[in-house]
Amino acid sequence: MTAANKVDNSLRPMHCELNLLTRSDGSAMLTQGETAVVASVNGPIEVKLQHMNVEKSHIDIYFKPRSGMGSVNDRLLESLIKNTYETAILTGLHPRTAVSIQIQEMQDQGGLVACAINAVCLALMNSGIEMRYLVAAVHCVLREEDREIVLDPDALQSKDARAKFTFVFENCTRNTVSIYTHGKFTTEQYHRALQMSEEAVEKVFSFYGEIVGKQREVL
Repeated sequence: MTAANKVDNSLRPMHCELNLLTRSDGSAMLTQGETAVVASVNGPIEVKLQHMNVEKSHIDIYFKPRSGMGSVNDRLLESLIKNTYETAILTGLHPRTAVSIQIQEMQDQGGLVACAINAVCLALMNSGIEMRYLVAAVHCVLREEDREIVLDPDALQSKDARAKFTFVFENCTRNTVSIYTHGKFTTEQYHRALQMSEEAVEKVFSFYGEIVGKQREVL
C-alpha cells in the first residue's frame, strides 16, 4: 500500500456549540470534519390529537436538507433517527405530550447520518430531557480498491466505497442500538467494521463528556 493510499483510521476532529438557538429547549451545532449539523429540541410540548398516546410521548423528527425540498432519502433518515431515539428517550415520563427534534444539514462531507445522530444527542443533553442512555454513532466504509475499512471518511473517500456502515452505540453497556448498512460486504468485513467502530465510539463519548464539562464551567 502506497503512502497516498494509507488508511487513516482516526475520527475526524469534532467541534460543538450548545445553546445556539434561543427559541428551543436545547440546541447543538456539531461539526465532524467538514460535515456540519444543527439540531434543536423542544419538549415536552403539546401533541397533535392524532399522535396523542396515554402511555408515552410522541417523538417528531424533522430533517431539513441544506437546499431544496426534502427527498425520499431525507424521510428515510428521519425514520432511522426516530427509531434510535424512541428507545433512548424516557417517553413514558411525559404521556400525552410530544418531543420535537429539528435537524438542519449545514454541510455534508461524509458521515451525515452519524453526525446528525450525535448532534441530536448533544441537543437532548442540553435540553435536560430524560434519557435511558446516551447514544453515539460512528460511520465507516469498505473501500472498493483494497477492501480496507476506513473510519469516519470524508466525501471523497466515501464516493466509490463498496459498502457503508453506521453503527449507533449506547453508553451504558456499549451495545448497538441501531445499525445502518448499504452495499456489498462479507460477514468478516462487517465484524471488522463493527469492532473498529466499537473502539472509535469511546472518543465520541469522551467528547460528550468534555462538552458537558465546559457547559458546567460556564454555568
